[in-house]
Amino acid sequence: MNLIVLYPQPKNPEKFESDYSEHIKLLHDKMNIPLDVKPYSVTKFISTPEGNPPFYQMFSMPFSSMEELSATMATNEMQEVAADAHRISSGGIPSIMIGKE
Repeated sequence: MNLIVLYPQPKNPEKFESDYSEHIKLLHDKMNIPLDVKPYSVTKFISTPEGNPPFYQMFSMPFSSMEELSATMATNEMQEVAADAHRISSGGIPSIMIGKE
């Protein structure tokens, strides 16, 4: 199971990048993840000849099961991280999805 967060195009990309850096530090702090460990991936989307994609960036974090993902998301720590994701997303509400490989 993967937790996926899609961030829409921000109003100010430079501010988003700064805020996102702090957001990732918050994730590491709240989930007790050492800063040199990255149990997630971040994908930045690029423009094509058709224009800018609707999303700026994707965060994806794997979990071993839906139960583990649900239990993690229910913690106060992850609720704080989720609220911060909404705070930094100046281009609109981030889309949060669950996917499986």
